[in-house]
Amino acid sequence: MELLETCAAALRKHRFETAVVKNTAEAFERLKAEAEALAPAAVSFGDSETMRATGILDFLRDDPRFELLDGFDPAMPRPERIEIRRRGLLADLFITGVNALTTQGTLHWLDMVGNRIAPVAFGPRRVVLVAGRNKIVADRRAAEARIRELAAPQNIARHPGFRTPCARTGVCMDCNAPDRICNTRMEMLRCYPEGRILVILIDEELGL
Repeated sequence: MELLETCAAALRKHRFETAVVKNTAEAFERLKAEAEALAPAAVSFGDSETMRATGILDFLRDDPRFELLDGFDPAMPRPERIEIRRRGLLADLFITGVNALTTQGTLHWLDMVGNRIAPVAFGPRRVVLVAGRNKIVADRRAAEARIRELAAPQNIARHPGFRTPCARTGVCMDCNAPDRICNTRMEMLRCYPEGRILVILIDEELGL
């Protein structure tokens, strides 16, 4: 818990709202409270195993008070899914995860399409990020190493059919494959406006 509190203190110094919770059940309660307090016209999300582990998507999908913009429904053709993700750029509430956080109070991502990082940077009125303690590293260099050496190869393994060197070897080759998922990097150094982004740090090993 000490590591999470150190990271939380640095994030707060950088104007992020931050909460530290013990487990995914507590994270769910905080996410639920955020949604109910905001009463958003529409909620969108960027794919995240940590976020899914909280159960918040099932709650939002089943509650008639919320319109959940689901751009990841496998039953939909890809063009339709992409269009829903575009609509998500203007959702009132956007929920997703993060590839790495540092004890210096910065956030780091690497994305294929950018539908996860674009709404974090601008658009939705409120953004909530969830992250397990395994995502916390010392600094920017460690964050980049974590993403390249751990998160990206394991993420590609979740998507059968992608033809990249790391899909075969599990090791990043900084490839130029058409299926490359490491296309857009983003780091967030400060939150502006102050408190627009809530980071929920969970004292469990979660996600990639």
